[in-house]
Formats: sequence, structure tokens, C-alpha cells
Amino acid sequence: MKKRILFLCTGNAARSQMAEALANAFHSEEVEAVSAGSRPAGWVHPHAIRAMAEVGVDIHDARSKGADQFINDPFDIVVTVCDSAARDCPLWPGAKRIEHWPIEDPSYGGYEDFVTTRDELARRIDELLAE
Repeated sequence: MKKRILFLCTGNAARSQMAEALANAFHSEEVEAVSAGSRPAGWVHPHAIRAMAEVGVDIHDARSKGADQFINDPFDIVVTVCDSAARDCPLWPGAKRIEHWPIEDPSYGGYEDFVTTRDELARRIDELLAE
């Protein structure tokens, strides 16, 4: 049975979107991932879309979603990928496990920051699923 994972960040515009896409693209046999934001931005950052396209993952149709739409769904793992989301959602009903990854928001930097974030997320997802 696949593990269900929810990736949470504040805006669901970059980090959690990339994490969802990476998990589903490269670990689809093991996981079903979704993402959301504690305060959804309403859009996905163009640099996140570009960084994912570089590794062959198309997220140009992704949309920013609110965490409340998943509040009643069971998850094996809920991962907060920023400190703000960890503060906004310290507990998650129905989560078997909660992880916190304090990953800086690449939106305050340039495109290379999105590439760095993408690669860090990929590494962390690989490690999480290897456990």
C-alpha cells in the first residue's frame, strides 16, 4: 500500500509544490503525495515551475491549495517544509507521523535558490522514503 504524504508550507507556491511533484514523479510506486499551504498564495512561482521542468517534471498546471481542504484526510506522513507552516499547523488530525524540514523560502532570492531548494527537497524525500 502506498504511503500518503502531505507537504505543507505557507503559500503552497514553491517548496511544498516542488516536494509534491518530486515525490509523485520519482517515487510514485511508494507514495501518493499532495501539497497545501497554511495561507495559500493563489499561484505557483514561475521559478518553481522552471526548476522542476529542468528535471523533467511539469508543474505548470499546479495550483495553490489551502491546508483546510485536507484536514479530514488521513496521512501516513505530514511534512512541514517551513517554520511558518510548522507554527500554523503544529499538529495534524489523522497524521501517523509529522516531520519538520526548515527549508528557507527561495522566493526571496533568485532562480538558483529554487534549484538549490529543489535539490534539497529531493534529497530529503529520498532519505525519508529510505527509512
